[in-house]
Amino acid sequence: MEQEISIIGEPTLSPETCLFRVDRPVYPEGAAFFGNREAAGLSPLARRLFEIAEVEGVLIAGERVTVTKSGIDPWPVIGRQIGAKIREHIRSNDPAVSDEYERRMPSEAEIRTKVEELLEKEVNPALGAHGGYVELVEVRKNSLYLKLGGGCQGCASAGMTMKLGVEKAIRAAIPEVGEVLDTTDHAAGRNPYTGS
Repeated sequence: MEQEISIIGEPTLSPETCLFRVDRPVYPEGAAFFGNREAAGLSPLARRLFEIAEVEGVLIAGERVTVTKSGIDPWPVIGRQIGAKIREHIRSNDPAVSDEYERRMPSEAEIRTKVEELLEKEVNPALGAHGGYVELVEVRKNSLYLKLGGGCQGCASAGMTMKLGVEKAIRAAIPEVGEVLDTTDHAAGRNPYTGS
């Protein structure tokens, strides 16, 4: 008898985005982001998810699938459809992301150069107006580890700044980026923020 596939949906900072945790690795090799239906051509899982009309973006990383949606249907309605598509994909034994995606991925050095240039020319001048900045700590494959500083470190809006400002700018300019992870110690600095 086949073991049931358990998937738990979790809200994120953005009401348009939901994180789905699967009880097994979906894409253990890394992280892949697909910002539209056309980009999903290199991912059997993303193609399945984009069959749902409201789906606008898919991030696949490890045992997590993060989906961005549009439309008025609430997450419980869309979430059931997403869970069904993830289960269908796992049962198919297709890879979550094709080998071609991996072959086309820029090197860590290329990604680092592009991200540092974007942070220097666009992102940090905007954050600097509020006394803050963001720096690139590390690139692992195509995932970024960033750290907020200055007025952004410990700010109550730091999470929104990272997700809806910095990450959005990076994804628009460098679609090959996988996960964007915040390594900031928000409990340190002048304005420690201890919320979640």
